[in-house]
Amino acid sequence: MTQARRLLAIAQTGLHYSTEAFDRERYEEILRIAHVQLAELADMQTEEVVQLFAREEGYANPKLDVRCAVFDDTGQVLLVREAADGCWSLPGGWADIGASPAENAIREVREESGYSVTIARLLAVWDMPKHGHPPSVFHIWKLVFLGELGRLGEISGIETNAAGFFHIDTLPPLSLGRILPQQIRKLYELRCNGGVEFD
Repeated sequence: MTQARRLLAIAQTGLHYSTEAFDRERYEEILRIAHVQLAELADMQTEEVVQLFAREEGYANPKLDVRCAVFDDTGQVLLVREAADGCWSLPGGWADIGASPAENAIREVREESGYSVTIARLLAVWDMPKHGHPPSVFHIWKLVFLGELGRLGEISGIETNAAGFFHIDTLPPLSLGRILPQQIRKLYELRCNGGVEFD
């Protein structure tokens, strides 16, 4: 998966900077090869992969996933149930342009769980391929902030359909493409000892 994503990045960046017709033709061929490889590795149709990357232009960069770890007074962690797979995750998602990473985290918690939070600090910056997540066609960096619990409102987003607090040793089935059990335990540890972890 790593090699296919790298080929895709080389092709995308090459197409952005190249002005020679011969070079552009070669980068387009590399792009087609990368699409086919990613589709095979992700068990998708090639056209699905093409559509996923259709709007990716310019210099190729990792995608940024912003999450928020929120713990209650008993040390239980706030999780939301993802509508896409029925499994649970920390509130979060792709970072939106026009807001800071912390602002994105606050919005995601509010939309997905109904809770308002303030951001206390950054807990982790993870390069997802280094952590054993299931393969993804995207290269993803994950920022996880520590959120301080505020008032409860209503879930307003459509990507989640439930929220609840869980003990870190009795977690429900997790959406492993988004968060791993050992990562939640590490976030709890970082919260307690004041640390930050980064790749």
